[in-house]
Amino acid sequence: MFKPKEAVLRFDDRAAYRAWAEVQQRGRWERCDGVVLAMAPERARHVRVKYIVWASLRHALAEAGSPCEALGDSITVEVGEETDYEPDVLVNCGDRVADESVVASSPVVIVEVLSPSTAQRDVTRKLEDYFTVPSICHYILVSTESARVILHSRMENGLLLATPHSRGPIKLDPPGIAVDPASFYVGTDLALPG
Repeated sequence: MFKPKEAVLRFDDRAAYRAWAEVQQRGRWERCDGVVLAMAPERARHVRVKYIVWASLRHALAEAGSPCEALGDSITVEVGEETDYEPDVLVNCGDRVADESVVASSPVVIVEVLSPSTAQRDVTRKLEDYFTVPSICHYILVSTESARVILHSRMENGLLLATPHSRGPIKLDPPGIAVDPASFYVGTDLALPG
């Protein structure tokens, strides 16, 4: 059966995009090169892992006495002028995100919990885009298909280092914390290999 192409919704202006997004009755959106992308509904496993990661980062920041803040989805990371992503979890340092803001002022750690519909974009385009933001030092990819965690970190020489993690702490400096990737799967049917 022939299916007509879906119309592409495009906003080259960030303010116009935000105004449009705020009045939508349902759904979540991202904007990539001006094109609006609908975010697929999340499965229960994705939601569980996402909030466990947020809680793990929040706990690590509190234990370290860090002024940084772990925030869940719906906080935007602005990439250039035409791209706005909403990662699953982020750590913001520097100025605290204002109560009425939808934008991270200084994201340092970005976490994307992978799902079948977004994994390809998360490991390619978003990886490249996030590291164009000067404040971002770490990008963590957390699988929901199997217990796999990959940390991408910006090195002092500007190169990126990708490290798979199974057990033991993931050191994130900045903001000067460590988290155990095994904790991301507590309460799920997934477990990192021993």
